[in-house]
Amino acid sequence: MTVEIINYIKQAVRFRLVQDSGSDEVIDFPTFDFASDDSEFSKFVIENNLQIYEILILLLSILPHVSPGFLTSILSEYFPNGSDFPEFGGVKGTNYRGIIPTGETALYIISGDNFVARNFIVKAFDESHIFHKKSILSLGKAPEGEPKISGKLMLDNEYIELFVYGSISKPKLSQDFPAELLETTMEWDDLVLQEKTLNEVNNVLVWMDHNNTLLADFNMEGKINPGYKVMFFGAPGVGKTLTASLMGKHTGKDVYRIDLSLVISKYIGETEKNLSQLFNKAKNKDWILFFDEADAIFGKRTGVRDAHDKYANQEVSYLLQRIESHAGLVILASNYRSNIDKAFTRRFQSIIEFENPGIPERRILWEKYIPEAFVSASLDLDRIAEDYEVTGANIVNIVQFALLNALANEETKLSNASLIAAIEREFIKEGRMV
Repeated sequence: MTVEIINYIKQAVRFRLVQDSGSDEVIDFPTFDFASDDSEFSKFVIENNLQIYEILILLLSILPHVSPGFLTSILSEYFPNGSDFPEFGGVKGTNYRGIIPTGETALYIISGDNFVARNFIVKAFDESHIFHKKSILSLGKAPEGEPKISGKLMLDNEYIELFVYGSISKPKLSQDFPAELLETTMEWDDLVLQEKTLNEVNNVLVWMDHNNTLLADFNMEGKINPGYKVMFFGAPGVGKTLTASLMGKHTGKDVYRIDLSLVISKYIGETEKNLSQLFNKAKNKDWILFFDEADAIFGKRTGVRDAHDKYANQEVSYLLQRIESHAGLVILASNYRSNIDKAFTRRFQSIIEFENPGIPERRILWEKYIPEAFVSASLDLDRIAEDYEVTGANIVNIVQFALLNALANEETKLSNASLIAAIEREFIKEGRMV
């Protein structure tokens, strides 16, 4: 945020206090050309067509983060007995020593005692306003019996980062955010799937590319679901997680894999609370939510035999509600389609089966993962692809072991025998017959 913008809100505060303090100081209400400023705050103002009162509310909420002592000092300057000036509002924090602006502070700075203007401006804190819809700013909860407008101006942490520091840091895996960012160095061309699977994945990409246009330009908002729910099912190692990662990379969207160990709790109501925090965080974010091994939490509801069954079913019902109302892409991955509650599957726009790679797919995977420098004339990948049923994950493990063995033995090429030996090792590891 630029110094000029900070001075703009400081001047606006000073203007109001001059008017009401009886000071002889002559001061004009400040102006600022946000269209000519290249800060993230100004870009946000222009993109969202914000009005002056909305801009001032946002800037007041930012002031404690950029100029902690300003409100305290300016109030003392014009009203030495500031504690006897209730119109200004504001509260003290637990650790923060300055004044934290409240809704009342914003109303006073912007409109003074103009009650018509106050009644208009207070709508900025309604659920219908962009501040609420995009989870930008809210009023803190006021103590019981006190006016709602006396709640603190609470700017979302991500917008504080964006406006003050110019960028938003990506959330980290924690108890408060039970998800990790999925990233991959691979490219879309590296994805090897059977044709019918790839066609279904491409259908999801079509939704990602064009759904916003459909909603906004063709009056379909409210007529169709804003989000998209898809199920990936298939054996481990067939490319479900890689596909989710590449869908995000291909479309420029962040993919977050939900860590269900941090979501599921044995305590009643805690699972729903954890999920609520997650979906609230994801609201208005252009993220892909990826629930791996989703059976753990999206599994079939059971007959109610005891209290545990009752609350487990409530968790599933709550999930169903939150997923249905989520506006983004949600992917549930499972080894078996039958493990997921039918109440969820009925609401999926796509159910995509990831089959084990066939001979053509295995041949391509062997070629992609074996470095060209290690390919010998005697290496018969056609035969190996035909004789050994393996997944992409298996092939990664096999190739890694075979290459390390070759380097350890000072060999420069892979032979059929060395590759088959690595395949047999992988089969033994999985308890499969060689």
